[in-house]
Amino acid sequence: MRIALKRALAKRRPWKRVRPPRRRFGARKPFPFVRALRRGPAPARLGELHLLARTLEVRLAKTDAEIRAAQRLRYEVFYEELSAKPSPEVEAARLDFDRYDQFCDHLIVLDHGGPVANRVVGVYRLLRRDVAAKAGQFYTQDEFRIRKLLRGGRQVLELGRSCVHKDFRSAGVMNLMWRALAHYIAMHDVKIMFGCASFLGADPQKHALALSYLHKMHLAPPQLRPKAIRKRYVRMDLLPDSEIDEKEAQNALPPLLRGYLRLGAMIGDGAVIDEQFDTVDVCVVVRTDQLAADYAKRYQSVRERTGAGDAVGADLGA
Repeated sequence: MRIALKRALAKRRPWKRVRPPRRRFGARKPFPFVRALRRGPAPARLGELHLLARTLEVRLAKTDAEIRAAQRLRYEVFYEELSAKPSPEVEAARLDFDRYDQFCDHLIVLDHGGPVANRVVGVYRLLRRDVAAKAGQFYTQDEFRIRKLLRGGRQVLELGRSCVHKDFRSAGVMNLMWRALAHYIAMHDVKIMFGCASFLGADPQKHALALSYLHKMHLAPPQLRPKAIRKRYVRMDLLPDSEIDEKEAQNALPPLLRGYLRLGAMIGDGAVIDEQFDTVDVCVVVRTDQLAADYAKRYQSVRERTGAGDAVGADLGA
């Protein structure tokens, strides 16, 4: 008799509450993570995501050509500008791609004001829970255990591969992308966002102050806390609390991570060294309750002005 069943009978728990035993990959029945994914709600689209701001347009990629343009931008930023190490296939194609791209939504920023028409200058890769079941797992699970985020069947969203062309890096462009992201969250009733945030340079000691600050001030509560997988776990509490200068630590954080923290982000337990991208990664978790409220408040005037149920196709200004 299975141990789980023995314990359930001993505690007189109803049969329907007995959790199935874990199975290894390759077994006949789906791995528990895949079964958990399939319990998530189906998305209810409210409309097409399409936001405008002067010469910039933000929407989801619609064609293979637009996805390739997003992958080309990712290659330029991660491999040519930064110090990531491409595989032979990635280097030959000069595109940053992996097996998850086919399952993801690609949020892109298009520039209509430059010499190149419809140039992709910003990208976010989005993977929802209901779609991740087809891929078998989230990308983040190569580095972190996220089982606690999947409890209850709520819709969760993985953020990844975020980058902006060097000529367009400004708070305005990032805010525009986050406006679109907030709308996407409302469209799909996302409850939790998560993903990896990276420190450039694969030496944790160089980021000891920032990592220690995140562990001290922004650690996620136990019921939501991801944890770096055991074989890749790197401690974050590298400095004693007395040596942590909060202002200096905040200045040492990557800009994208600072933005997440302003949204109320929490950090998982442990960091991971990514040799391919030459980074130290931490897992970021954002509950969307407040984000959704801010979205509703910010765009209420747009809804009233356009007479629409959402901000689809509305010009949001700069």
